[in-house]
Amino acid sequence: MAYKTRYKIKNESKYIGDSSNIICRSLWERRVCRYLDENDNIEKWGSEELIIPYYSSIDRKNHKYFPDFIVKKKKNNGSTKTVVIEVKPKKQTIPPAKPKRKTKNYINECITFTINEAKWKAAHKFCKERGWNFIILTEDDILP
Repeated sequence: MAYKTRYKIKNESKYIGDSSNIICRSLWERRVCRYLDENDNIEKWGSEELIIPYYSSIDRKNHKYFPDFIVKKKKNNGSTKTVVIEVKPKKQTIPPAKPKRKTKNYINECITFTINEAKWKAAHKFCKERGWNFIILTEDDILP
């Protein structure tokens, strides 16, 4: 069963969008929400408030990608930097290992990875055009 909860914000002035509708789809996303909300170096942040168009080779259609977070953070020199963040299990950031026999599970993992790759390619391009950064955080980055 999937994890889904609402995050109750502490610093509403920092939030971009509807602060009453922050949905966390994993404990990792919840941990990132808390970090962004409570960190003094984060000026503004939003959860699924940005739309990036992308093309999927799976169904050959255009889609909308809603990255997990958009963040405006203070740099050491006093300037700010915008970062778009996606939170994913590490397993979904690498191509699935090919089994001896192609199972439905393996095919689904391939489809998920291909769609994620298309989203992330579009996100990198979208961010580069704006002078922003795009990063993917996994459990290796989020867990202590």
